[in-house]
Amino acid sequence: MELGNFDQTILIFCGPYSNLSATRAIRREATRLGVSRERVICSGDLVAYCAEPEETVNLIRDWDIPVVMGNCEESLAADAPDCGCGFENESACSLLSVEWYRFARDNVSSSNKQWMAQLPKRINFELGGKSIAVVHGSLDSINEFVFRSSSDDLKADQLMRSNVDIIIGGHSGIPFSNRLDKGYWLNSGVIGMPANDGTCDGWYMLLMPTDGGIEVSWHRLTYSVEQTITSMEKAGVSAAYRECLDSGLWPSVDVLPSEEVVQMGQPIKLTTLMIE
Repeated sequence: MELGNFDQTILIFCGPYSNLSATRAIRREATRLGVSRERVICSGDLVAYCAEPEETVNLIRDWDIPVVMGNCEESLAADAPDCGCGFENESACSLLSVEWYRFARDNVSSSNKQWMAQLPKRINFELGGKSIAVVHGSLDSINEFVFRSSSDDLKADQLMRSNVDIIIGGHSGIPFSNRLDKGYWLNSGVIGMPANDGTCDGWYMLLMPTDGGIEVSWHRLTYSVEQTITSMEKAGVSAAYRECLDSGLWPSVDVLPSEEVVQMGQPIKLTTLMIE
């Protein structure tokens, strides 16, 4: 999907994860910031761990913002047997996904699954003289986990092949920035689950054009976590992720590289990035 050239602030987020309260909060935040719907981009995984998948998708569709297909949308649209998250077989993450994915598959309407099947896997736009691609996992794979500590060579290669200055992903769930020799790899964070930093907050990203380029900033999203936990308790879904919402710590770190494991439970602090 080509969105064209923008001259105003862009808001990017990932991972609503069936968390209706968080999704309502990010929509309110966009309104508060004066960011119109065509300048809000979601990089996928509308549906996952929490208990209101259909309601969350309906809200996103009503908002009518650009959305990148995540692996959860791809799997639900195909009526696949699992979420396609890229977890190792028999890992804790893989075993935990069985319950919430079954719940999501049973509680998303066929019309919303058909809508998911039409979503693009990449959204391109220009801002501040830079070309930008928004993907879910990576350029090569919808479910590839890319973290700050992931190989710079991998990121540089994908940047070169993407023919853009900046790639923005979200699948890994932890916000970060990497400056490379030629370009940048950024992650917006997700809104529907904590970033494994011991806080209950979600994360989103703002890109603001400046005279010389782009100002990139990351922001915490607070919302009614208790409301989300209550809805999950009533539905009887994802006890481990209910605890995660409360503690701010993931129930499993199977997918994390060692550098990110060491940082578990440490509140994230990201400084504003100036891209010229």
